[in-house]
Amino acid sequence: MAAISSSATHTAAAGQAVPLLRCFVDGAWVETGRSFDNINPVNGRIVSRVCEADRQTVDAAIQAARRASRGEWGRQSAALRAAALRRIADGIEQRFDDFVAAEVADTGRPVHQARSLDVARGIANFRSFADLIATAGSEMFEGTAADGSKVLNYVARKPLGVVGVISPWNLPLLLLTWKVAPALAMGNCVVAKPSEETPSSATLLAEVIEAAGLPAGAFNLVHGFGPDSAGQFLSTSPHIDAITFTGESRTGSTIMKAAAEGVKEVSFELGGKNAAVVFADADFDAAVAGVLRSSFTNSGQVCLCSERVYVERPIFERFVAALAAGCEQLRVDYPDAPGVDMGPLVSHTHRDKVLSYYALAREEGATVVCGGGVPSFGDERDQGAYVQPTIITGLSDNARCMREEIFGPVCHVSPFDTEDEAVARVNDSAYGLAGCVWTTNLSRAHRVAAQFETGIVWVNTWFTRDLRTPFGGAKLSGLGREGGRYSLDFYSEISNICIKV
Repeated sequence: MAAISSSATHTAAAGQAVPLLRCFVDGAWVETGRSFDNINPVNGRIVSRVCEADRQTVDAAIQAARRASRGEWGRQSAALRAAALRRIADGIEQRFDDFVAAEVADTGRPVHQARSLDVARGIANFRSFADLIATAGSEMFEGTAADGSKVLNYVARKPLGVVGVISPWNLPLLLLTWKVAPALAMGNCVVAKPSEETPSSATLLAEVIEAAGLPAGAFNLVHGFGPDSAGQFLSTSPHIDAITFTGESRTGSTIMKAAAEGVKEVSFELGGKNAAVVFADADFDAAVAGVLRSSFTNSGQVCLCSERVYVERPIFERFVAALAAGCEQLRVDYPDAPGVDMGPLVSHTHRDKVLSYYALAREEGATVVCGGGVPSFGDERDQGAYVQPTIITGLSDNARCMREEIFGPVCHVSPFDTEDEAVARVNDSAYGLAGCVWTTNLSRAHRVAAQFETGIVWVNTWFTRDLRTPFGGAKLSGLGREGGRYSLDFYSEISNICIKV
């Protein structure tokens, strides 16, 4: 794991030397007075020690970003910024295996997923926004003034200034780059705070950005926690201009209160209690495979995963049996094991949370169709954060397990009788991030998808993304949209310039 950071080493309690991941502030690597353990969820071993940024370090990062925003980076042309983003993408690609190792060490996710999804999307995020700003135009409107003279109005996008980026642990590199790339593309300077659970790929990204030659202060990285740590220091600073956050709804609410005092721009992608609806006319095998994927990918630790599954009654029993058979075939193993489907959860703390919901489901009267516990390996993995993929049935829509986000490898399957009933039950949620519809009836697909109160609806697929399209949630699932030109709008101060000809 020495490739994770070009940093000092630290001797852990067990005596082994591990990397010390430092903060990156104003173009320099900064070692702080406090540090914390980064734990591998596969076996409980220490991956690295991580420097925790204090208030002084966070303030220094914000001040450096402010200077860079008023200096070289803030004044660079779109063409030069696009070239810089392409250099960053190339740098990630050149260190592809290092990024894969970092993601796997922090999360325990299967290596094939880190290679095909996480790191590949990190590269794509920088390249897609480089392409977008290199070709983006502006709107122009011709009009007539009261005196009959001609006027031209055109739209100008200017950098916001300093953007605070707070990213989660479930898809660390993918979601960090999803925000850093457009923020830099529009000429902003960034102070990034990755999750304390997954600091490694963010540290590698800082190394790549440093090597890409961005001016000091254009990108800064501070490690730490939320309350009374780097997250709070960053989100409550009066000297940042915008905050973009992905994570729990409760944390988003706290950040919004802090941002409200300074009337800052905010973009939140928060929790979800997503539903999949399977109609009797669906391609049965495709629907079973699709729900297995949408419920258990990344051990259910994707904000877009399906935790509620509604199946039309004529195929309900058959569907549950087929889904259970598929669930029991999922291989829970080491990240690099051949044919592995699931790794551990991200931490023992999160495992305790998920297991508490498994217990609550039983208390609420659920039938556990498969899973519901912790696998036993008889080796070091028993010290990891593994849980079994789980399917439950029999709960009412008012049960806590049906209304609260679990964020683990679990789904509840319920029967429904009519299309209107299915739509009403999908929308009976405080969340509104994503939904899936499985049907071969094209008219029904359009009709039902249009009624979902969610930011995105997939029909006969899941997690298929076009980076030009808007992404975000409704209700408690978020505020604002990012992706394509929607990201350019959020990360810009949009001005209208009116000229009398």
